Amino acid sequence: MDRLSVLRDAVLNGDAAAAVAAARQAMADGTDPLAIVTQGFTPALKEAGRLFEEGEYFVPELLVSARASQAVFEIIRPLLQRRGVRPAGRIALGTVRGDVHDIGKNLVAAMLEGGGFAVDDLGVDVPPERFVAAAAAGQVDVVALSALLTTTMPAMQATIEALRAAGVRDRVKVIVGGAPLSASHASAIGADGYSENAAAAVALVRRLLGTPEPAGSPVEVTS
Repeated sequence: MDRLSVLRDAVLNGDAAAAVAAARQAMADGTDPLAIVTQGFTPALKEAGRLFEEGEYFVPELLVSARASQAVFEIIRPLLQRRGVRPAGRIALGTVRGDVHDIGKNLVAAMLEGGGFAVDDLGVDVPPERFVAAAAAGQVDVVALSALLTTTMPAMQATIEALRAAGVRDRVKVIVGGAPLSASHASAIGADGYSENAAAAVALVRRLLGTPEPAGSPVEVTS
């Protein structure tokens, strides 16, 4: 089995140590770091997302797969930067004001990073002003808002209105997600899109930004 196949299996199984070891061995063998992204952990994450949507994987499995891909990305990020490889887009995300839940947000961040996006994680209980500041900095393509509590859903609309009032709403796409949300609610508050899970969030961002799916090899799950 080649190094990238070992890497894909390790990511699918959530084995961060094995994934990092396979990535280091692949680089030692002369594998292009970009191939480690496009043919290694990205297709593995895509497969993990498919398994999640089909009910074969659950949040814990998806989370450890995402964390394994993040561990690999951390060691190849400097190599990609030195080569001038630009991220597929930059995302500023956070859990909105009044809400301190972060599991969903963290999972989305990990999946986006594994998909080749640069992620600015603003944390939890984020006031509209911080999202505005991130958008006003001029390098953010997407603002992603998360909420788990129905009582904090109004903060999403308040954030979108703050972006509009600051004159930066047209610069960015806004996506929302979280257990109490729906596509109809997202549309009603002026968001550009809604994702019901982390795997779908990556596809949504790609669609909104017109970013093509990276090429990758078919992946099979092994025990």
